[in-house]
Amino acid sequence: MVAQFLGLKLRLLANIFRRSPWQVVGIVVGLVYGLGIAGLLFFALVALRFVDDVSVIRDALVVAGSATVVGFIVFPLIFGVDDTMDPRKFALFGIPGRRLAISLAVAALIGIPAFVLGIVLLGSVVTWSRGVGETILAVLSAALAFATCLLLARVATAVASFLLATRRARELTGVLGLLLVVAASPVIVALTTVDWAREGRQVLEGLAGWLGWTPLGAAFAVPGDAANGDWGVAVLKLLIAAATLALLGLGWIRLVETMLVTPEREGASKSYRGLGWFDRLPQNASGAVAARSFTYWFRDARYWVSIVMVPLAPVIFIIAFSIVGVPMEYLGLAPVPLMCLFLGWSLHNDTAYDSTAIWLHIVSGVRGTADRFGRLVPVLVLGVVVIGLGSALTVFVLDDWRPLPSLIGVSTVLLLSGLGIGSVTSARFPYPAVKPGDSPFQQPQSTGSLSSLVQSITMFGSLIVAAPAVAFALLGVFADPSWHLASFLSGTVLGLVVIVAGVWLGGRVFDRRGPEILAAAIRA
Repeated sequence: MVAQFLGLKLRLLANIFRRSPWQVVGIVVGLVYGLGIAGLLFFALVALRFVDDVSVIRDALVVAGSATVVGFIVFPLIFGVDDTMDPRKFALFGIPGRRLAISLAVAALIGIPAFVLGIVLLGSVVTWSRGVGETILAVLSAALAFATCLLLARVATAVASFLLATRRARELTGVLGLLLVVAASPVIVALTTVDWAREGRQVLEGLAGWLGWTPLGAAFAVPGDAANGDWGVAVLKLLIAAATLALLGLGWIRLVETMLVTPEREGASKSYRGLGWFDRLPQNASGAVAARSFTYWFRDARYWVSIVMVPLAPVIFIIAFSIVGVPMEYLGLAPVPLMCLFLGWSLHNDTAYDSTAIWLHIVSGVRGTADRFGRLVPVLVLGVVVIGLGSALTVFVLDDWRPLPSLIGVSTVLLLSGLGIGSVTSARFPYPAVKPGDSPFQQPQSTGSLSSLVQSITMFGSLIVAAPAVAFALLGVFADPSWHLASFLSGTVLGLVVIVAGVWLGGRVFDRRGPEILAAAIRA
């Protein structure tokens, strides 16, 4: 039975090379990159064999190993993977649950993650081969860590496919994953602000000392403790690692047995009354397109991800520049303009998000200007809220009302210019996007240089249009506050000019290229 599952896993692994030539090239590049990283880590661990500071090596490997274990848990749960060996696919073969669970667990030994992890753990064995006892414990702990990581990945993948079977659950999990990244940002800042030359060793020792007694890092701490002379502690942690694997194995068997007799979850159906946004907005072409866009923004996970990414950009920006020592009195002025920049940029390929449904706009004779303007309404409403509340909150927190005109002017021009330029690019250069109903984190069906070009044009075009307002704002901050009024006026005027011109020009392009837009949607 196990041999049959191993053969099946080998055939499935070989099938990834039976795709289109470009996909095979991408897979090969990824394999080479992954194996190259594994090789570098292996030789780095071999080099550590000749370093005498055992305590530091142990602490570093415990922290790195614990992070690896967390990765094997979190990645399948948040981003999801295609489980080709889902236990439910074998439900009709009459295989006992325990035997199936063991066979699937052994089959997990065949795969790229297992190969890379095995290379790295083999290097750790070389690192701790400083004596007969240390080598034996290093081999045992590496085997336990290897089995634990792979079994955790199997359990996490099965749980993701079992509990996150509905599309809405997967989309929500992906969005929560992005929020988790933001929540981890303060930890990253704290780690980067540590004086590693003086305090780094104490921080690393304290973190490793705690992780070494948990199931996350116990296996990685065993050989280091033995090499440091703490044989009793090493044996105790080895028992913790073995107990963790045993409990995990029992949980995996129980999970497989449950999945074999439990049907797949289905999304709950919802009933709606009335026409929703179509009842609330004007009964004309622009109102209909705006109502359709509002519906997308509220129900389509592809748009949720865009909303989540808007506040992510300022957080990453502030973290990066706070690390290099930029004062918060200046960094505090950046979040609102950055959010407006990404809000305006978010519609640069909005036409492609309609997929084949764009034919409704074309065959019904909707004017291009009505289509272009209707799509902007949801973002304009959100942008007004962000500019109004965000600017007021910023100057209140900074306790300085003088930059308020510049905040409004720069934010307005970034938002409106991005929407104006995006109105043209989404009609003239639509490129393949994630299809409706697919995961927002899924790669588009085809990609090329066009997508990068369109994204760059929209982003840098907005920055170029906003350059005068930004320059006046900088003069207001560093020279004379009277320049803030000039920033407000120039930003507002330029933003209005660009969005009006963009809607008009984008409408003309849409009227002229309707069949080409529909053909592009069908090809994608």
